[in-house]
Amino acid sequence: MSKIIYTHTDEAPLLATYSFLPIVASFAAKAGIELETRDISLAGRILAQFPERLTEEQRIGDALSELGELAHDPAANIIKLPNVSASVPQLEAAIAELQALGFDVPDYPGNPETDEERDFAARYDKVKGSAVNPVLRQGNSDRRAPASVKAYAKAHPHSMGAWSADSKTNVATMGHDDFFSNEKSVVIPADDTLRIEHVGQDGSVTVLKSDLKVLAGEVVDSTFMSAKALDAFLAEQVERAKAEGVLFSVHLKATMMKVSDPILFGHVVKTFFKPVFEKYGADLAAAELSPNDGLGAIYAGLDALPNGAEIKAAFDAALNEGPALAMVNSDKGITNLHVPSDVIVDASMPAMIRIGGHMWGPDGKEADTLAVIPDSSYAGIYQAVIDDCKANGALDPATMGTVPNVGLMAQAAEEYGSHNKTFEISAPGTVRIVNSAGESLTEHEVEAGDVWRACQTKDAAIRDWVKLAVTRARLSSTPAVFWLDAGRAHDANLIAKIEKHLGEHDTEGLELHVMAPAEATLFSLARIRQGLDTISVTGNVLRDYNTDLFPILEVGTSAKMLSIVPLMAGGGLFETGAGGSAPKHVQQLVQENYLRWDSLGEFFALAASFEHLAQTTDNAKAQVLADTLDRATGTFLDEDRSPGRKLGTIDNRGSHFYLALYWAQELAKQTEDAELAAAFAPLAEKLTADEKTIVEELIAVQGSPADIGGYYRPDAEKTTAVMRPSATFNQAIDTL
Repeated sequence: MSKIIYTHTDEAPLLATYSFLPIVASFAAKAGIELETRDISLAGRILAQFPERLTEEQRIGDALSELGELAHDPAANIIKLPNVSASVPQLEAAIAELQALGFDVPDYPGNPETDEERDFAARYDKVKGSAVNPVLRQGNSDRRAPASVKAYAKAHPHSMGAWSADSKTNVATMGHDDFFSNEKSVVIPADDTLRIEHVGQDGSVTVLKSDLKVLAGEVVDSTFMSAKALDAFLAEQVERAKAEGVLFSVHLKATMMKVSDPILFGHVVKTFFKPVFEKYGADLAAAELSPNDGLGAIYAGLDALPNGAEIKAAFDAALNEGPALAMVNSDKGITNLHVPSDVIVDASMPAMIRIGGHMWGPDGKEADTLAVIPDSSYAGIYQAVIDDCKANGALDPATMGTVPNVGLMAQAAEEYGSHNKTFEISAPGTVRIVNSAGESLTEHEVEAGDVWRACQTKDAAIRDWVKLAVTRARLSSTPAVFWLDAGRAHDANLIAKIEKHLGEHDTEGLELHVMAPAEATLFSLARIRQGLDTISVTGNVLRDYNTDLFPILEVGTSAKMLSIVPLMAGGGLFETGAGGSAPKHVQQLVQENYLRWDSLGEFFALAASFEHLAQTTDNAKAQVLADTLDRATGTFLDEDRSPGRKLGTIDNRGSHFYLALYWAQELAKQTEDAELAAAFAPLAEKLTADEKTIVEELIAVQGSPADIGGYYRPDAEKTTAVMRPSATFNQAIDTL
């Protein structure tokens, strides 16, 4: 029997799985395809780290490690939904919930002092941040808007905020003394083992990381951000925002960049509330209330301090005296600085651009914004879009072209591989990378508080990336642009490798370019406005940024993207688009029994998974499932069956019903496989006849609170009951 691995993840995608997976399993079984699930949720990953502390019934396998091994198997077929990329506050919340449920997992030791605490911290470090993606993504990324989604967006364009030529919205970035400007890069000549060490001013050597294995041709980079320069820059931006009368906002990646960016976030909090930390910093530190965790975590801990009310008043005074802060939730008083994982640059910046360069202020109204992105590596792409919109107005989804992406991410390529090689420097000196012969490959003079990091990019991953770019350019007859800056050390080495690896392919007739990111942005925007398409070929971080930026502008969301990872070993990883894991949707479900999450990305991923299975296992029925699912999804879009925006309309569960209805109808009338047609004809007839009843049953539960038994680890029985409320629909699917 053919097999697909379907991942259990977190938040809204996990809830949707309880509704959608029974449908998929029933349909797939008719084609001899088995679906297995693997729990790679944040809670599941935590439990897998501490088996010795759990009872036999509580223990679960290390599904992430298992899937990591499977990704190297040519038979791999994995459907991966969005995960929580856990910040420390999210990690601690998940731990607290698990403890309340009776799981004996330890507290997260923020400042480990004993060997046991250091062991716990090391295990939790494997869990927090984007722990899943580097393990599973053993291939490069092919992400694009499916033709049906693009056609729907043009026929039913989403709203776009108007842009004014005199908008005060801008991006602020350092431009010096940051990761971009300090970067050094080397190409490793032969297989080797490196170490990273800090040499103090007194000559003492501290090994920060040893046994760093590298391969011939691998690109190794190192860089640092000056804490002193960062603080000076941030102080200038706080004053600038106040002087210009715009909202102050910071945009980081405290989830993926799980070591560096929470530290940078902490610098922002300390700078914005400088008088508070000057007066009460010692009190906050003694209570282990860290600015890195955000204002929300500090507020939550103030009640336990004898002078907590006094400190809270000082924070409130600083809020009133400083520039207005951009808000995550104006109604609840949640600011841009409350939680490091609330404002993630790749999602927050496109959303701001889409609504005319505005964010929400404390008064609940939209306003121009100073978007602070400290590192200048990629900040320029957002300024380029802002400048273009100021000059030319908002983009038009009804006429604009598209920017698909080929992303370099295989084998933990580039910055997302830097977590275990990122350090906050404790003392002045030199940080250097040294090879096995004792030779220094890169060196940086650093001061206490600086953030230093290194990353790796393997030559095999680069070669596969170039191959994928050439393949996509030829298949789609579309120009492809490598977004690389010759003035950046890492990019210069990649450009040389691209020139070499392109010689391995037939590029006759292809339009291929290399442009710095800001230039590539303007080039792509000019083509978009003409209705033309352009492939962006980018590194790992820009892959993440571009696959939110352009889809949000083009089709209103990044959740509707087709995301395929052709694994280098020959298997397939099928991701359900971008778009995060939607915590607000979970909150609405719990409060109102209404889930707005859109599973469209899963429909596309599933069709691609079936098609891959058909090609690799000669399962003709799998191809029929893929083809009919594609047609059903087209009908789904034409009939506008995505979740509505308010109670009384169909939500995520209703969208699943309509997908099942249209899919069954397509299977019943297709002529490629008579056996499948006969199997699905009764279901198509029943769902068609019972449509009104089923929709009524699905809508009837809306408006009252829903009990799912947990946020990070919902109770399976309770969640199934909530997510499958139509007895009529359940009976039809379960008896298929």
